[in-house]
Amino acid sequence: MRYYCGIDWATTHHDVAIIDEAGTVITRARVTSDAVGFALLLTLLAEAGDSDTAPIPVAIETDRGLWVAALRAAGRPIYPINPLKASRYRPRHQVSGAKSDAVDAVLLANILRTDAAEHRCLPADTEAAQAIRVLKDYYPAALAASAGLPEGGLTRRDIRAVLAAAPTPSAAARLTRAQLRKLLTQAGRKRFIDRDVDVLREVFAGTYLQQPPQVEVAMGIQLTALLRQLDAAVTAAEDLAEAAIAHFEQHPDAKILTSFPGLGSLSGARVLAEIGDDRARFAHARGLKAFAGTAPITRASGKKKVVLHRHIKNRRLAAVTSMWALASLRASPGARAHFDTRRAAGDWVAQAQRHLVNKFLGQLFCCLQTGQLYDEHRAFPPPSQASAA
Repeated sequence: MRYYCGIDWATTHHDVAIIDEAGTVITRARVTSDAVGFALLLTLLAEAGDSDTAPIPVAIETDRGLWVAALRAAGRPIYPINPLKASRYRPRHQVSGAKSDAVDAVLLANILRTDAAEHRCLPADTEAAQAIRVLKDYYPAALAASAGLPEGGLTRRDIRAVLAAAPTPSAAARLTRAQLRKLLTQAGRKRFIDRDVDVLREVFAGTYLQQPPQVEVAMGIQLTALLRQLDAAVTAAEDLAEAAIAHFEQHPDAKILTSFPGLGSLSGARVLAEIGDDRARFAHARGLKAFAGTAPITRASGKKKVVLHRHIKNRRLAAVTSMWALASLRASPGARAHFDTRRAAGDWVAQAQRHLVNKFLGQLFCCLQTGQLYDEHRAFPPPSQASAA
């Protein structure tokens, strides 16, 4: 038996209804919007059969707030239903036009029971994405500051240090150049400090729309909490990257992979993790290219012939090869010339990148089979050599 929960959201209280597959109301209640009310909600769900393996999905008329965050933390499917959409369902159950919060809670639960496939489940955003949402709502200067510095964005250690010291736009506007210089130095910066201090000072001193003071302070508290989570996530990612690089550099294929332009230790480790080191896995280079999704698909029928992009692929490998292609444009003159030639021939950027990666993968297959390192002159011979060959 499956159950569905609807929550009619309000400021000081929420109406909750749980129904079964037949639409019968199992329980309904009005709970407060504080921790006590949330505990009562969990009790009602548990009594209805909620469990970690089979959580009861919840429909609610908002996609943010402490209740949504708490429900999300429990790993529960959450369906934010637009109030305008919910109002369109009312005539299904009554034509009088009457409305009440308790009835709307049942209505929301019924929407999940009958039309869950027509609505989107709330995505499981990372802490970084949640931090960006908070910043977008009330702290646009923070996003502008991170965009004004090269690489890393909000995950940069110096940006996180500045935001921790000034979690609100008003506090950031009061930061002096000396304070910014001290924060950047404490975050480990050694180069271009004065240049970036000027950039940050100019951004923070700009004119922006702001929340009311008390709202800004409250959102600053939320940002501080999210920054702690982001710090932990960044630290964990850095530790994982160091461990992956250490293991990768001990592998015999590491020298071959990192000899290719645009492939470093971390990206090389990601490529190796996806293709493996079993030489018999791919009988020929075409198999590797198809696995990565760079080899096109040809469909021919009679006089009609269509060449299409391959959508069925290893998406993790496709993601790292896309970054590989971009990085190689700076490291390899041959790759840059090949990419520009494809663009001049009419390829879109993504098409030219796939064509370049397709060429690299063929060369990588050959190098792994023979144990040779990448050779720029053999990979992209000069025009005279290419025409002579």
